[in-house]
Amino acid sequence: MRIVMIVGVLSFVLATPAWSQSTPAPTSSAPSAVAAKAPLLSPVTVTGEQPGPGLWKVSKGDHVMWVLGTVTPLPKNMQWRSAEVEQTIAHSQELLEAPSAEVKVDAGFFGKLVLLPSVYSARKNPDGASLQQILPPGIYARWQAVKPPYFGSDRGIEYWRPILVALKLYQKALDKAGLTNRNDINKLVFKLAARHDIKRIPVKYRLVVEHPREALDTIKQTQLHDISCFNQTLDTVQNGMGMLTERANAWSTGDIQGLRNLAVSDRHQSCLIAVINADFAEQLGLHDLPRRMEQAWLDAAEAALIRNTQTFAVLPMEQVLSPDGWLARLKALGYTVRAPDEEDD
Repeated sequence: MRIVMIVGVLSFVLATPAWSQSTPAPTSSAPSAVAAKAPLLSPVTVTGEQPGPGLWKVSKGDHVMWVLGTVTPLPKNMQWRSAEVEQTIAHSQELLEAPSAEVKVDAGFFGKLVLLPSVYSARKNPDGASLQQILPPGIYARWQAVKPPYFGSDRGIEYWRPILVALKLYQKALDKAGLTNRNDINKLVFKLAARHDIKRIPVKYRLVVEHPREALDTIKQTQLHDISCFNQTLDTVQNGMGMLTERANAWSTGDIQGLRNLAVSDRHQSCLIAVINADFAEQLGLHDLPRRMEQAWLDAAEAALIRNTQTFAVLPMEQVLSPDGWLARLKALGYTVRAPDEEDD
């Protein structure tokens, strides 16, 4: 039976496409010049039916895997429809899903009920500390400037863990910018696969927490190293929503060069590092999750390329475009990788 651990922290991180483990930049305690103004951007997002980007081609001999790179967030009112994607899926033998992870708790129904109050309290700072008490003064001043348009005079959120405040703030900022994480391209691809009776190959890592009480006790006592995540989210909300909108529009309209130019240094990287470096990560088996996920996908992709003459795959765009992403790893292993705007050799 699956329950949400840490009130969304794990699901937030595990659903994140940016799995880099590089060291985050040090947090700054000094508010930026633009921080005090905390502007609310009103970027224009594309609407209506859009084709999305073309497909990347990974091949060796006469075996090929076509890859659709995805991004989040996307425009709220965009309707994605790609004849190229549907035709390619229809002529493939299998659909390789984007990697995912899930946390499952070995607890019965009554155990789940008992845990709910603990889960609720786990979202609060240890010892009832407020954000003002645990954040550097400069970062707290930035938060106070950003907070009113999104949370008004809400005092309760002042006692949440910074990483959870960052998640809630980001969701609200997306809504104001006309963007959403709910425009799930993966689900639409799955529908196309079902329409054409194409077998789906999941790439999933499952983490079973056998002793949820002990895990929650550890979580509640842990000081999460999440100030970097909080600070980066403030930067994104204040200064980065326009770039996120441009990237969403570039994906929607199939602008490959625009996607390359708008490779966003996601706040998610800091949030991920905050969680996998936390004391409880070792207990839950999360400390090397990025490496496990990468290897699982590479193994599945190579197996599919051997097994099928044509495979369709979905990957986060970061892993498609990055010079050290997963397509780059396949290229280093001897596969030919061609972008949609490149000619075949």
